[in-house]
Amino acid sequence: MPQMMPEYKTSPVIHRYNDGAPVLSAKDIPYPADCIFNAGVAKYEGKYVMVFRNDYDPIPGHGFRGCNLGIAFSDDGRKWSVRKKPFLTAGDLGDPEVTRVYDPRLTILGGRACLCFAVDTKHGLRGGIAVTEDFEKIEVLSMTVPDNRNMVLFPEKIHDRYVRMERPFPVYSRGGKDRFDIWMSFSPDLHYWGDSKLVLTVEDVPFANDKIGPGAPPIKTKYGWLTLFHAVQRDDSRGKNGWEDKWTKCYCTGIMLLDQENPGKVIGLSRLPLITPETGWEAEKGFRTNVIFPGGMILEDDGEVKIYYGASDTVECLATASVEDLIALCRPLCS
Repeated sequence: MPQMMPEYKTSPVIHRYNDGAPVLSAKDIPYPADCIFNAGVAKYEGKYVMVFRNDYDPIPGHGFRGCNLGIAFSDDGRKWSVRKKPFLTAGDLGDPEVTRVYDPRLTILGGRACLCFAVDTKHGLRGGIAVTEDFEKIEVLSMTVPDNRNMVLFPEKIHDRYVRMERPFPVYSRGGKDRFDIWMSFSPDLHYWGDSKLVLTVEDVPFANDKIGPGAPPIKTKYGWLTLFHAVQRDDSRGKNGWEDKWTKCYCTGIMLLDQENPGKVIGLSRLPLITPETGWEAEKGFRTNVIFPGGMILEDDGEVKIYYGASDTVECLATASVEDLIALCRPLCS
């Protein structure tokens, strides 16, 4: 049994928008919806764009029969207008192997919106990358082999190569259980990926004892690439904690700084979580309580950072912080 972890608190640099109330939930969706979470968010052509995961038609005590990706737009990043139909379904991908599409991330890269996403297939879990210029049609550029997901793209090339972080699932080689880490791969064209390397391990993170994985796509600062990750604590003595019969995990958000020219090098890492489950929506209500899952991070011109995160696998929330405060959490290790 994994050891119990100390009790952590959200960093004081974080300010939850509207006292932690959701910015998007099932009540805002004009089609069947139960859980709206794990959204990718970006600014594109003057608008905020959110692509969110929608799980619907629950199976009592377990998961959901349906899942798709929805899309919403905003002028201020706080109040959202949802398109009247889903943005992407498993059937839209044109592959009979695909049974479910979920967990989107958005990066604006070279004037195009790049969408990373996960799919379940009849023969394993895969990660995909697609591009769109109008959020109507998408072109799928690449799909991983099983099992890989939580992929995020950097917003520009580094040394003439595209860069992504990812979280493979090497169960066999990691003792037959959760013990997953953050990796990085490179590409000349967004189609073909390789030169992969390990970036951050579970053992590197004091507030994780189960697994870690990429969160929101990185933002560029003068000190390096600032990026979020999710970190999972597991306590097998925990009970129901949501709609499922048993939910033993707790997800929180970590933050680190990567070298600007060598993004596989961690130059700063906060030894404490950035956001932990504390509000009613994060720790008491919803499908799986005690879950914070960051999927979007936007740096505004005035230095404010908007952080979008799923809460309890049920709603989408927003927090803000100063970019300088976030960097300061990482900088003690930057020597």
